[in-house]
Amino acid sequence: MPALESVPERRSGERVFRDTRIRIATVFENLQAGVGTQGARHRFLLARTRNTPRLPRSLIEYRIMPRKATLPLFGLLILTSCNKIQDPLAPGPDFGKRLQEALIKAEPGAVIQLPEGKFDLDRELSLTVASVTFRGKGIDKTILSFKNQKSGSAGLLATGNGFLIEDMTIEDTKGDALKINGATGVTIRRIKTQWTGGPKETNGSYGIYPVQCKNVLIEDSVAIGASDAGIYVGQSKQIIVRRNRAEFNVAGIEIENSTNADVEANVATNNTGGLLIFNLPDLPVQGGSFTRVFNNRVYGNNTPNFAPKGNIVAKVPAGTGVMVMSTHDIEIFRNTLKDNETSNISLISYLTTGNPLKDAKYDPFVESISIHDNDITGGGHKPAGRYAELTTVLGSPVPSIIYDGVTKPKLTDSKICIHNNGDATFADYDAAHQFKHPKRDIAAHGCTLPALEAVHLETLSSGSK
Repeated sequence: MPALESVPERRSGERVFRDTRIRIATVFENLQAGVGTQGARHRFLLARTRNTPRLPRSLIEYRIMPRKATLPLFGLLILTSCNKIQDPLAPGPDFGKRLQEALIKAEPGAVIQLPEGKFDLDRELSLTVASVTFRGKGIDKTILSFKNQKSGSAGLLATGNGFLIEDMTIEDTKGDALKINGATGVTIRRIKTQWTGGPKETNGSYGIYPVQCKNVLIEDSVAIGASDAGIYVGQSKQIIVRRNRAEFNVAGIEIENSTNADVEANVATNNTGGLLIFNLPDLPVQGGSFTRVFNNRVYGNNTPNFAPKGNIVAKVPAGTGVMVMSTHDIEIFRNTLKDNETSNISLISYLTTGNPLKDAKYDPFVESISIHDNDITGGGHKPAGRYAELTTVLGSPVPSIIYDGVTKPKLTDSKICIHNNGDATFADYDAAHQFKHPKRDIAAHGCTLPALEAVHLETLSSGSK
């Protein structure tokens, strides 16, 4: 960054760039006026080289002197990346009220910091401002408890673009713990959501819950005890979910009606179902597809289903590792899957659920699924729910990878490609014909599909890596 100096005889002692009379404050004033980073840099360089004593009329006017040193782009970027960091809120009996006031009064670029400690809140928090960072002192050091919640259902509802939340726990909310709705550029880092009373139907539905968002990063976080999904991304685009842990939820991690997602290096254990990739009818956003599931550990997901009746996840059988429903272009590779007692991997059509289908535009079939290079062991000894009857058709244990065999009419090949998964076994149990003609020939699915492209987030909120 160019050296700065305070010159008393220039501009009343305000700090300026060395060898110039250009005030540091002017850069920020120009940016706030909407000039933009590139425009501000261009006009700064123009100003220092022109003989005219004034900047272009669209900028705030001030006189300049000839300048010897240039302003590198990285220097300007350093200047413009400064956030409005607030002092941590002080603990006290009105902590919740002051916190909500800080969220309401926040301006774009604000960094709202919370102190270490456990804080009892009785009302839902909300944030509508864009480009805000909400930061605690650590995932187990700053705890927002909603055990005595009286108003609202969520812990925090955020709707602003460029939202970053990190380093705190949100627990025991009446409804969803952390919900982000309709935002572009969402970063959720080192967040824990949990219900401390163990798996219960009365727990909130979702732990970490971005919906109808774009450019979503969820990393290094923990979700425990949700009665629907611990980490859920729905009706969204451009998603990375990595290095998280989901435990004792109905669904550990769920990607639903979403496009272009990377689910990487997560741990899902002790859930009813470890990892679900669904496309469901009757939702505003359809056509979920193009999801990569890789380098995850999905094991021992045998917790009895405790979802409220009527929810689609209430039909997920305990003992489900990875379930793919009614979607296409999914790549599952380099995962460790073991000891999921219904099946380690299950591919199904929505038609198999028995739920009525009224959405004429909905595609209920699975197509173009690539399952390769996984380490799959154990499981299949105690299939639950409707899947229990598979033992009469397929014997015990149920094969490692099961497919309901329900295909799109007139489609000759659904491109279910399975290869290089060690000793993993397979069965197409022919659900469309009441299990009359099950097939076990995994070699018949030895095709390969092109690898899906990695997800690249276009923009992330402040501070993301």
